[in-house]
Amino acid sequence: MTTSASSLHPDARDRLYAECARAITEAGAERESLFLARLALLLFEQVGDESRCRAALADALRALPVPSLSASEQQHGD
Repeated sequence: MTTSASSLHPDARDRLYAECARAITEAGAERESLFLARLALLLFEQVGDESRCRAALADALRALPVPSLSASEQQHGD
């Protein structure tokens, strides 16, 4: 993962991760992709550097975990 001089403290990262997960849940499954795209755009504007934003996109895609079988079963009610 690409790092920057303004990396978040691990505790702040954990809090923001939890808040993001709550916001995704609040947006609902039908609007999840739109919410995430809007959030990314707003954050890209805060970063203000297209190359850093592109690097973050590549890092996020590369580190994206494959959902576990149990998570898939829970979503489908198996």
